[in-house]
Amino acid sequence: MKTTPNLEMQAFVTVVEHASFTGAASALGLTPSAVSKLVSRLEDRLGVRLLHRTTRRLALSSEGDLYYPRARQILSDIEEVEAEVAGLRTAPRGHLRVSISTGFNVHQLVPMLPEFLARYPGVQLELIATDRVVDLVSEHADVTVRAGPIADTSLAALKIAEYGRTICASPSYLERYGTPRSPSDLANHTCIVFTAPTARRWPFRSHDGVIHAELAPSVTTDSGDTVLQLALEGAGIIRLGDIVVAGPIRRGDLVPLLTDIHDTQSVPVSALYLPGRHRLPKVRVFLDFLVEKFAGAPWSNARRPEAR
Repeated sequence: MKTTPNLEMQAFVTVVEHASFTGAASALGLTPSAVSKLVSRLEDRLGVRLLHRTTRRLALSSEGDLYYPRARQILSDIEEVEAEVAGLRTAPRGHLRVSISTGFNVHQLVPMLPEFLARYPGVQLELIATDRVVDLVSEHADVTVRAGPIADTSLAALKIAEYGRTICASPSYLERYGTPRSPSDLANHTCIVFTAPTARRWPFRSHDGVIHAELAPSVTTDSGDTVLQLALEGAGIIRLGDIVVAGPIRRGDLVPLLTDIHDTQSVPVSALYLPGRHRLPKVRVFLDFLVEKFAGAPWSNARRPEAR
């Protein structure tokens, strides 16, 4: 088999990404033995061991740990320049790995995805729904979609939309326990919040600026979907992003509360990616799709009157 340094490098990077020669072979359309030979030739050429192989697992050597991120970046640069040269004449194709916050994924993106997949059948989309901070390089993600301020200034960022937060409860809860008319009334209600300490302080506008109601929540959880489901079951009052509660509010399953004084605290939603990756057709069309579908904040129009 005639090989090139690029092919050997690609084999090594793919083995690391799939944590096995078998997985890499499937991705590259080769046999496991051919992939093993490519990696061995690379190691022989460099004169170092890049991978420690055992019957159970593969592990990067110290040299491999140094070589891997640089090799992956080189291959990414090659892919980018080829995509840029091909330009728009090349139909978007290939594997697109996207990390996205759970709430935005479930309540906003998923209903839109059939249209994206129909437009770009050559793109194989992999979604990683998680609320933790994702490192694009170590987790091999092309794009990550996150809410809030951007901490990593090394990444390129595209602002997609903004959303606010809404205090709400189910009609059944309000029928049983009444409707709060002021922030102080919340002390007499069952409130459900995230485990983060700041989530216990709900902000309200006043003549003196923003004041906060300090809550003693009956339930805390680190899951936004759990907060939502508890509210839908009539367990208490919640404060969640409009991207999550807009649908239930539109359907009448939840009722907005204290809207005249609640400080909704606008939150930006951004797509983050490594500089230059937007030139890849598969990345570019996904970013364009996000802006097309969400720049108008479709959740902002899904509101019902506040409980009286």
